[in-house]
Amino acid sequence: MADSSFDIVSEVDRMEVDNAFNQADREISTRFDFKNTDSKIEKSGEKVLIEAQSEEKAKAILEVFKDKLVKRQVSLKHLESTDPELSGKIYKIVCTLKEGISTENAKKIAKKIRDEGPKSVKTQIQGETLRVTSKDRDDLQTTIALVKAGDWDFAVQFTNYR
Repeated sequence: MADSSFDIVSEVDRMEVDNAFNQADREISTRFDFKNTDSKIEKSGEKVLIEAQSEEKAKAILEVFKDKLVKRQVSLKHLESTDPELSGKIYKIVCTLKEGISTENAKKIAKKIRDEGPKSVKTQIQGETLRVTSKDRDDLQTTIALVKAGDWDFAVQFTNYR
């Protein structure tokens, strides 16, 4: 019997991020506390730029964006934002999206699987993914539960389960 496997990845669903951005933009343009304040949220490539006249308004816009991401099941562990910085008369926050599992993080997951997981499970780092293989599918299910229970500082998803 062939080995079964799955991949552990950290990916962002771009469509859901775009939808969350559009919803946040719409809410900011219609909310009464943001009317006539030149507050805005813009997307340029991989970055989201938030601009407001006060630090509190900038943080409020960031919270609206985070709320929309959560409602669309995008983990906030993907979002990395700066503190509000004063640029002239406007406070700016730059948000970037983190994707992929770094080699050191993949090694942490592999070590946890090796130490606490079933003995028949093997791990292999492949770029920004971690491939987990075993002859027993039940061991793979146990491994998925083990990784989900771990407290990682990045979001994990499981793909290519065969």
